[in-house]
This record gives sequence, structure tokens and C-alpha cells, in this order.
Amino acid sequence: MDINARLSRRAFARAALAAPAAAWLPHAMGQGVGPTGKLLVGYPAGGTLDTTARQLTEAWRKQGRAYIVDNRAGAAGRIASSQLRRERPDASALLCTQTSALTIYPHVYTRLMYDPAADFAPVSPLVTANCALAVSNAVPAAVRNLADYVRWVRGTPGGASYASPAAGSMAHFLGYQLSEAAGLKLQHVGYRGSAPAMQDLVGAQIPAYFGFVADFLPYLQQGRIRILGVASEKRSRFMPGVPTFAEQGHAEIRGAETYGVFAPPGAPAATLQALYESMVVAARDPALLAAFEQVGLEVGTLAPREYAALIQRERESWGPVVRASGFRSDE
Repeated sequence: MDINARLSRRAFARAALAAPAAAWLPHAMGQGVGPTGKLLVGYPAGGTLDTTARQLTEAWRKQGRAYIVDNRAGAAGRIASSQLRRERPDASALLCTQTSALTIYPHVYTRLMYDPAADFAPVSPLVTANCALAVSNAVPAAVRNLADYVRWVRGTPGGASYASPAAGSMAHFLGYQLSEAAGLKLQHVGYRGSAPAMQDLVGAQIPAYFGFVADFLPYLQQGRIRILGVASEKRSRFMPGVPTFAEQGHAEIRGAETYGVFAPPGAPAATLQALYESMVVAARDPALLAAFEQVGLEVGTLAPREYAALIQRERESWGPVVRASGFRSDE
């Protein structure tokens, strides 16, 4: 699922030099006119997804494309996602959300509020948040890798629990996959966000936490947590010394959350292509790159058809995992 560093030079050149692409964006963009479009976000201001959207709109502003972030928080982002299908397919309204809303949520929620296959026109991802497993000082210092962790859990039944940022999240099911693959009986503890989970991990109130690389970066030099593995296809450039799960014999445990942009259903292919090209340009913006560098998010884009194909593959692959876990949510 590695989408990083796949920026197309040809697409970048077209977006930067060819004015006709802008004609497919909302009327008056590039004219110095006030806000002419909205970017829906299903979470409150200040979170990772909201920050991603705001960095993108700022990069777009420099291109003369004016969007404002429209926060419609609630129902784990499903309110904003369900709104997209009600918008005109002219790029005047877009959605910025996590890809798991279309790949994992359909298998988790009994009331999804939208059709993940029909109600979205994928444009491109913008950033990737790689998942990783960390342990706290509640786990002996001798535990330095996945094999050590598995042995420790087998000999320490009281340590057989792991946290995630939320029940039904990708991190939740990565932990389930590890439990199954290693023949363990790990117990999941779902938190309401990464901040309280990290607080308990750093305080050694929980032994292990499946979260995101960005969660761990502020604590790496403190010696209060240890990262045992990353669940991406290749090592994180923010943690080059931490091996992947595949390197440690668990290639089946793989997942990375992407935050991307979607247009309403029925958006013309030319509109999607123009938006994609504008995101390629945005992904080269120095201010945007610096902002995501600070929070451990890796920038990368995919063309609309590639993104749509990736989402379909991911939706199909996560289905059996979620069903096997037995987890469902009525929220």
C-alpha cells in the first residue's frame, strides 16, 4: 500500500503549465475571488484530518483555487461522507477523509449512511499515516522486537492486551491480525483518540498500543516507549531503524491509513484529473511538505483510477479480517 514518492513528473508539469485544466474547477477560481468551494471534513478542527485539509486548501490558495474547510463532525466522519452525494458534481464541494471510511467502515458499521462504492469519486490521497506497534515500560526492557513480544505475552497472560485509537479502526484490526497470526489471545482496548491512549502508554498503564508513527515521534527520545515494528510495506523514513512486520515474518500484517480527497458521484473524468493535477502541485509545496514532516505524515499522490482501484482492493481485503474478528458497531 505504499503510495509515497509516486508523484508523476509529467502530471506535475501539466498541472503547473497547462491552464486549461483549471477550467474544470469551480467558476472564478484563479481569479482572486473569495471562497468558491468547500472541503468537507467529518471531524472537529485541530485534528489530523482537519489539519490535512487546511494544509491542502492553503496550497490550493497559492494556485488561485479557493476552498474553505467545512467541518461536519460526528458519527466517526460518516455525516460528512454522507453529505458528499448530495453535492453537485462540479467540484464546488469536495470531501477530505481517511480511506478506511471506504475500506473498513463498510464492514464495521451496521448503519453506514452511504454507499462506499457509488457515493464517492476518488481524486487522490495526499498523505499516509503508517501504523506501528509500541510497548511501554510495563513490558520488560528485553522485549525489543515482535518475536520477543510474542514470547513475553505467552508467558505473561496479564500482559495480553493492546490499545488502539478507536474500536473499529485499522489499528484495532492490525492487532487482531497479530493475535491470530501469533496464536495469542490479545484483548483489544479501544480509546477515544490517540491522545488518551498515548498518555496511558507513556505512563505504563497499558502494555502495548497499535497506533500511528506520528503518535510516537514526540516520545522516541524519552525512553518510555519502544517501537517493535511498522505495518507498512517499507520502513518509515521517520523511524528507519524499526523493521517492518514483513521483515519479522508477518507479511500478512500490513496497513497504512491515507487521507485523501473525493468528489461527488458523477463528477466528470476531466474534473477529477484537473483536481488530481492540482494536488500533485500542492504535494510539492514547501510549506505543506514542512508541515507534514513535523507530524510524521508522508506525502504522496495517486491518479484517480489508481486510487479507486486501491480502495476497492483494500475494501475486499479488509472484509474477511473484520468478519473474522466478530466486531460490529451500531453507533
